Amino acid sequence: MIRIHFIVNPIAGNGHAPLTTDELQPFFISGVHDLTLKVSEYKAHATLLTQESILEKADIIVACGGDGTINEVATCLIGTNIALGILPMGSGNGLASNLKIPKKRRKALEIIRNKHIEHIDVGRINGRYFFSNTGVGFDARLIKHYESSEKRTLLGYISACATTFRDIKKNEPLSIGIDGETPMINPFIVLISNSNEMGYKLSLTPKASLQDGKLDVLVIKKINRLKMLWLGILILIRRVHWLKESKSFQATNVHLQRNHSDFFDTQVDGEHNRIDTNQLDISILEKSLCVLTAK
Repeated sequence: MIRIHFIVNPIAGNGHAPLTTDELQPFFISGVHDLTLKVSEYKAHATLLTQESILEKADIIVACGGDGTINEVATCLIGTNIALGILPMGSGNGLASNLKIPKKRRKALEIIRNKHIEHIDVGRINGRYFFSNTGVGFDARLIKHYESSEKRTLLGYISACATTFRDIKKNEPLSIGIDGETPMINPFIVLISNSNEMGYKLSLTPKASLQDGKLDVLVIKKINRLKMLWLGILILIRRVHWLKESKSFQATNVHLQRNHSDFFDTQVDGEHNRIDTNQLDISILEKSLCVLTAK
C-alpha cells in the first residue's frame, strides 16, 4: 500500500478551487493507494501536519498550494526518503513551473500517481530552507508590499513593484562575500536562486538549475529611479543581464553582513521574512530532497 498524504492550503489561489477526497479518488487505485487529506488552518500549520504525516509513515506527501505551502511541507522532508509531490494551487507557482509540473490538476495528479522521483538541491539561509530563491534589498521590500495587496496576481505583483519603486529609500550599507571572495558594498538587489523561476514565468536567474549543486547569485548595484524603471521592464522580458549594473555569479556559499542594523528584511520563496541578526549565511545542500516530477 502506498500512503499518499495531501496537505492543502484552502486559501491558495484565492481559494476558488478547493481540493476534496472525492476529486482525488478517481486518479488512484483502491487497494494500492491509501489517500489522506489534511487542511492547513494557519501559517506554519502545514509544517505541523507534515510532521504528523511523517510519524504516520506516509510514503508521499503532497503540498497543495503555492510556493509558501511547498516550503512549509518540503522543509520537513529534507534528507528523508519521503517524496514531495506538488499540486500547484498558488498564484505564482515558481517551483512547480521549474519542475515542469502543470497547473492543470488532472495532469499534476497523474505525475503523483506515476511516482517518478528526482533529487533536487535545497538552499539554506541561517538555518531556514528555501527551494526557489531568497533575497534582500528591493525584492524583499517588493514581497512585503505584495503580501499586503489584495491582488495575488501578476497585476498585483506589478502594482507592488511600482509601490516599491515609489517608496524606495536610501540603501543601507551591506557587504557581500561569495565563496570567500572580496565583498561588494551597498547593492540594490541581492537575489540568490536555486531554481530558474520566481513565479508568473518571471526570472532573474534563467540559467539556475535545481540539480547542479550551485546557487545562482544576482547582484545589482545601486541605481537611480530611471534605471529602476528600466529594470522593471527587463524583469518582465527576462533580460536583466542587459542592465550594466547587474552581475551574476555561481556559488556554494554567500555571506551578507550589515554593520548599522541588527536585522535583515528578506524574502524566502516569495514570502517576507524578517531575520533578527546582522549576518546571513546562505549555502546549498546538494540533491537533498526527493521530488515527484514528470518523466
